[in-house]
Amino acid sequence: MSDLAEKVRKLRTQKGLSREELSNRSGVSYSSIRRFETTGKISLESLLQIAMALNRLDDFEKLFSIEDTPKSIDDLFKNE
Repeated sequence: MSDLAEKVRKLRTQKGLSREELSNRSGVSYSSIRRFETTGKISLESLLQIAMALNRLDDFEKLFSIEDTPKSIDDLFKNE
């Protein structure tokens, strides 16, 4: 989770957003954003709200995509 929090922090700063601005855009409290960026702890709902505010919600759709999901261990290594 701390790696994810660091990626979100970097994305936020690349977009020139302060924690307060991200809080206003996402609806997630400033303290929750600060806690997430320092500890990696956040609720799924808040993480999704932050992703939406940073225009990265599509990344979550890819996370559980079923189109290319291997059916077995052997399927993982077929294309190698």
